[in-house]
Amino acid sequence: MTTETFGPKCVRTANGPCVVAFDLSLAGTGIAYRDGSTATVKTQAKDGDRRLLQIAEAARLAVGGEHLGLGPAPDLVVLEDIPQNSFAAKAVSMVHGVVRAVLIEVGVPYALVTAATLKAYATGKGSGDKVPMAMAAYKRAGREFPDDNQCDAWWLWCAGLDQLGAPPVDLPKVQRDRLAKVTWPEVAR
Repeated sequence: MTTETFGPKCVRTANGPCVVAFDLSLAGTGIAYRDGSTATVKTQAKDGDRRLLQIAEAARLAVGGEHLGLGPAPDLVVLEDIPQNSFAAKAVSMVHGVVRAVLIEVGVPYALVTAATLKAYATGKGSGDKVPMAMAAYKRAGREFPDDNQCDAWWLWCAGLDQLGAPPVDLPKVQRDRLAKVTWPEVAR
């Protein structure tokens, strides 16, 4: 497993929410940590199903909590939903299972955002490749990412904060309205 970092402590303003986000994949899971920093958990096919344990451990560290010295657990975790009618759906479903189990253990509510909704939120268009997502991140926040996993995770993080009333980027209302398609959990802050 390789990552850039295992995320900083949750820094909240008096009323500010704390969000973590995951773009789940068996080969390269993107994580957006509490402060918006990002990393990719890269696994190797030769490790087989043990890769699931690597991703679960990265998720535990990302959502942390007081017992790991990371401050309070996040208010919300945002996950990119399992792709429908995709070759990758089976593997992504396994990753979702282990990460959701971690979130349930820690007691952190989570939301699922489809790829189309995320793209429409970030770019105004719900289809296309990953380039418009990266361009939108650069245009809106001056952010560049080493891979699309981190870019997607960062946009999921933005969506979660936006939903909780603390949007980290300025987007047109029509794009922000796309988040109404998501079933958001009740979040106690």
